[in-house]
Amino acid sequence: MRSDYLKTAVETAGNRSLLRRCGVDKADLKKPFIGIANSFTETVPGHVHLQKVGRIVKDSIEKAGGVAFEFNTIAVCDGIAMGHRGMHFSLPSRELIADSVETMAEAHLLDGLVLIGNCDKTVPGMLMAAMRLNIPAVYVSGGPMAAGRCGGKSCDLISVFEGVGAFEQKKISQKDLDELEDKACPTEGSCAGMFTANTMNCLAEVLGLAFPGNGTILAVDPRREKLYRATGPKIVELVKKNICPRDLVTKKSFDNAFAVDVALGGSTNTTLHLPAIAAEGGIDYPLKRINEIAKKTPYLAKISPSDPTVHIEDLDRAGGVSAVIAELAKKSGVVDLTAKTISGSLKSQIAGAKIRDPKIIHPLTSPISPEGALKVLFGNLAPKGSVVKSGGVDPKMLKFKGKAKVFDSQEASLAAILAGKIKAGDVVVIRFEGPRGGPGMVEMLSPTAAIVGMGLGDKVALLTDGRFSGGTRGACIGHISPEAASGGVIAVVKNGDEIAIDIPAGKLELRVPAVEISARLKKLKPFIPKIKTGWLARYQKFASSADRGAVLDLEC
Repeated sequence: MRSDYLKTAVETAGNRSLLRRCGVDKADLKKPFIGIANSFTETVPGHVHLQKVGRIVKDSIEKAGGVAFEFNTIAVCDGIAMGHRGMHFSLPSRELIADSVETMAEAHLLDGLVLIGNCDKTVPGMLMAAMRLNIPAVYVSGGPMAAGRCGGKSCDLISVFEGVGAFEQKKISQKDLDELEDKACPTEGSCAGMFTANTMNCLAEVLGLAFPGNGTILAVDPRREKLYRATGPKIVELVKKNICPRDLVTKKSFDNAFAVDVALGGSTNTTLHLPAIAAEGGIDYPLKRINEIAKKTPYLAKISPSDPTVHIEDLDRAGGVSAVIAELAKKSGVVDLTAKTISGSLKSQIAGAKIRDPKIIHPLTSPISPEGALKVLFGNLAPKGSVVKSGGVDPKMLKFKGKAKVFDSQEASLAAILAGKIKAGDVVVIRFEGPRGGPGMVEMLSPTAAIVGMGLGDKVALLTDGRFSGGTRGACIGHISPEAASGGVIAVVKNGDEIAIDIPAGKLELRVPAVEISARLKKLKPFIPKIKTGWLARYQKFASSADRGAVLDLEC
């Protein structure tokens, strides 16, 4: 074991003396050292209960014959950071989380890790660390939030953001908005829809580093304690057998994950996070591969935000992620059940799984759509790709032409939207919000939710080199690469330019002659970074483009 040098060498007697003060006795020196990377914080509703989770996991490790060392990472709540300078720190926090886990594991020669995350960037950050370190690891989430009840209907966080737009249009009263604010987030846990956190928690099951139910059993459900208590014996077993993440997670694991992702209509942010996790394991995963998977994978479950009446608790009741995998496996070439997992294989992991409610998880015989719910678009406006949650787009917007209304920041666009300056037929273009331009590739939930709340969701498209919340729906195309700050074509779009969107064909085009685009690019002034000091100044220097997962580029 990695920790043997600390435990046995004569020259590490001083190290062991320090370990004594951490509660390690002589008998413990024969046991594996297991780190618990816990993202507990009181600033994130999906993490407020993780301190208790950590105690359960620690107890399970020690009962299984390991020595547990718990430490913490940071966590950012995208919802709370939304719409202000805090959002610039969200995506970069993924790198800090991965780096902090790596630092603790290497500095203390830990033999294995249990990674406890839940919301937004903690999940990919933890999984990136697992692949980078390649020591035995188990990921476990804190579980999703229950849906709220507002005005006799189910609601969630996105209901509140969309309620702001509805209130501005006088479609709902202040009392209605207050009720949404008060009741939309009723319990601890990751927000109740198929947003980024829950998408990634579900896909952790598919990748093979988490137990079945990790993504769908509610945070307040007593069944979660059984899942937490299973982590101790499993991580000790993995350490003793030296089974590491790269032994389990391969390219076919990522193919499986994207297949389930598009079947569930997951967050567009997976197109950032899964390639970044793959890169840590030395796996190149190009965006175009997603279209190949989506073309053969049916869309089986429409969950909030695509269907505001269906939530993660409904998916769990209907059979969870295992039922989705089992149904997809009935179609040849969609998922590979030989993929390895901490449970043995994907086939053994889903044994006995079946659809329990065909209204929530559609069978292959009656899918929502024959193709998956994510699409990567290419064209002269996005030569390296852009991403849309096609399953959340109104059918009449799948092919759309409109005139550009251009904004150099999210804040400017939101002010124009709420002021009624965006009309049917417009294409809102928000630029200089990419990984470097933002910096941090800020989420656009506020403007997209306002557009929907104001009744323009089927009349207006939105394009950005930034990204969208997993709660976004509508004709919203993000991750446009190259970004404006790197001299991408989006930087030279002008008000009134015609933009053509063809989601079924995977095309995004600026209807301006090539010679004119070339002339505009030659006149484009070098990008001046918005932030000159602190962590974000370093991040914007090294952040790669969205098509590469916005990973830090060490060759810069």
